[in-house]
Amino acid sequence: MPVLPRVVLAAAVVAPLLGVLGGCARFDAALGQQQAIVSFQSGATTAQRLAVRSTCGKLPAVTKQAVPNLKKYPYALEELTFGINKASDAQVASLQKCLNKFPATVAGVTLQDSSDDGG
Repeated sequence: MPVLPRVVLAAAVVAPLLGVLGGCARFDAALGQQQAIVSFQSGATTAQRLAVRSTCGKLPAVTKQAVPNLKKYPYALEELTFGINKASDAQVASLQKCLNKFPATVAGVTLQDSSDDGG
C-alpha cells in the first residue's frame, strides 16, 4: 500500500479517537464543577433576586449565572446558581454570609458539585 493512503487511513482512525478523548476531558472537567444553588422565599420579586445575584456575585471566586431574557423566560430566576469551583472554604463561607443578609428573600442555599443528582 502506498504511503499516502496509509496516512489517510491512519488519520481516519485516529481523528475519531481524539474526538472521544477530548469529549472525555470536557466531561471530566464538568464533573468537578461546584455550585451554590440559592432558593428564594415565595413572593420574592425579580428585583430582589437580582439584588442577591448582584451583591453576592461580586465576591472573590464566585461566578454568578448569566441573566436570561426574563420576558421570554419569566421563571428563569426561580433558583439562582453561583459557580464556586475555585472558591476556598472561607470564600464559600463568605458567600453564605452574604446570602444570610437577605433573609426576606433567600430561603436557603444548597452546595453541590455536578455529580450530585439534586435528590
